[in-house]
Amino acid sequence: MPVPNDRKYLDTHEWFKQEGDLVVIGITPYAADELTDITFVSLPLVGRRVQAGKPFGEIESVKATSELFTAIGGEIAAVNTDLADHPEYVNEDALGKGWMVKIAPDDLRPLDSLKDGPAYDTFVGG
Repeated sequence: MPVPNDRKYLDTHEWFKQEGDLVVIGITPYAADELTDITFVSLPLVGRRVQAGKPFGEIESVKATSELFTAIGGEIAAVNTDLADHPEYVNEDALGKGWMVKIAPDDLRPLDSLKDGPAYDTFVGG
């Protein structure tokens, strides 16, 4: 299945989709598949500031624990609280109901340097 071109991708497998004044962040289906069964997602509180290139949370699976990174700085505007009780949403629908946070970005320009859908697809061997 081709990677959607409506968002940008980090090499660490997070995706970024602009929705109005906010940017939604999640992990790619490729990453979710590699992690296998996701058991826990640790996300920041609304109002917390995050920095580009720094971790904003963690995701745990039966295989590993991985940090979640952001390519943009800003303030956490929303958190997918459903993931606390249903971390499996990330496995089931990583690009939809498995989203993680929404950020009110300080600057959108860092997104310009990220991979688009076809480039990410090539990166993961698609």
